[in-house]
Amino acid sequence: MNRIASVILVLALAAPAGAQTLQYEDPTVQEMLRLGVEESQTRQLAHELLDVIGPRLAGSEGLEASQQWLMERYAAWGIDTRLEEIGTWARWRPGILHVDMLTPRVSSLEAELKAWSPGTDGPVTGDVVLPPADASDAEAWKAAVAGKFVLLSPPEEMCRARQELEANTGEAVIEALEARRRDTQTAFYARMQALTGAGNHFQAAAMAAQLVDSLGAAGTLESRWSGGWGVNKVFGTDNRNAVALDVSCEDYGLLYRLLEGGTPVTLRVDAEAEHLGEVPQYNLIAQITGSEKPDEYVILGAHLDSWHAATGATDNGTGTLTMLEAARILKETYPQPKRTILIAHWANEEVGLIGSSAFREDNPDLLPGIQAVFNQDNGTWAFERLEGQGFAESPDFLPAWASVLPLEWRNRMVVEVPGAQNNSGSDHTSFVCASIPAFRFQSPYDEYRQYTWHTNRDTADKIVFDDLAANATTAAMVAYMASEDDQLMGRGQSVLPSGGNGRTRSWPNCRPTRRSSGR
Repeated sequence: MNRIASVILVLALAAPAGAQTLQYEDPTVQEMLRLGVEESQTRQLAHELLDVIGPRLAGSEGLEASQQWLMERYAAWGIDTRLEEIGTWARWRPGILHVDMLTPRVSSLEAELKAWSPGTDGPVTGDVVLPPADASDAEAWKAAVAGKFVLLSPPEEMCRARQELEANTGEAVIEALEARRRDTQTAFYARMQALTGAGNHFQAAAMAAQLVDSLGAAGTLESRWSGGWGVNKVFGTDNRNAVALDVSCEDYGLLYRLLEGGTPVTLRVDAEAEHLGEVPQYNLIAQITGSEKPDEYVILGAHLDSWHAATGATDNGTGTLTMLEAARILKETYPQPKRTILIAHWANEEVGLIGSSAFREDNPDLLPGIQAVFNQDNGTWAFERLEGQGFAESPDFLPAWASVLPLEWRNRMVVEVPGAQNNSGSDHTSFVCASIPAFRFQSPYDEYRQYTWHTNRDTADKIVFDDLAANATTAAMVAYMASEDDQLMGRGQSVLPSGGNGRTRSWPNCRPTRRSSGR
């Protein structure tokens, strides 16, 4: 098999509709299928993690509570766990948030407090303003901005998903809308440059919030629309004084239109938030010890932390539940694995892949014995891809490990080997950079990116539980096969395809792990 060019292997033709069909009659695999599909516990586990515990922001009490919950779950199943310290992070405790427009009419607005934002110490009332239109006005504007709320994002003319426009109107309408959108962004960023004196709008956007925060403004208002009905992506802030809010696409557009039309706007904001200092952070590692090769490892991984505007259901509650349920299946059907199986619940992925990269740095003696790392970090739909990440020997291993899956599951999951490293930015890359075989169970992206990835709508109702049960069972089966394999996968690297500049891409380098928030 050619290990230089990326070869896509589709493992089976479509099977007839009906019950899952296994190619092999391995009794362990058969029992995994029964236990994982017919007796899935994912729905109850999801309720406990997502509805009861909720968001799991890095450094938060929610993240700590979820780790305690996991340890209790594993203990009930007879699986050992440990916490491995990875550094510290800022603990932030948000409380209630009310954002109300008082003039020109009374209306409560949809908004989220950005992570690590200051609170308001009670309700604060102030006018809403735009950045200055011209650099000649900047000094007077700065002198008057104290106590005001400042808009710091360009608005959207229309908060309607693009696919709806494409289905219901003509291309000329869409092109005109996009042209106006670009003009609005250009004009808004010109205001940011007038305020900051930055040479380009990227620099201006980075500088504006810091400047406004330092000038005594009451708050900064931004809106990061995610491209669909009612969804914004909500992240963190570096503000030290002014409350930092993400306002819905619709309400942010309203504020902007009122100001542009010459109508003054007054807001009242009541935001509770506590900063509780740096606290220790941990990865949670569960372990089923190997009976024949205890110093060789198969790792099932998923990050546990989330952003805070919703409950992190598909990023990465579903990944967490996939690996948790896979551990239950493995413990009941394969209690004495050949190799040690680790289930890693990484912390602080959302702030820089910290948990997985710290594990790599802190466990150098373990790395040579890693057979494979399987990570999951997107969405709720059934797995559609398992990529070899450029490892030259992946064609000799991944297709064989996936061959025991039911035909229906194999038909919908492409195994691409050796792979082009098409996806980065998740915890598998913390190992790929060190030439440790690490792979990503990938679910479909488009709807996930638009509607739930880092948004205020990433909640438990978005989970497709039949797919989640199948994914957990898939992870258990593949881990079983990797554990049983007589051979240890090699570390050889394929030549990666060229990048956008036409040059062959180099293998990624590992970066030092950030060990504190620095706040």
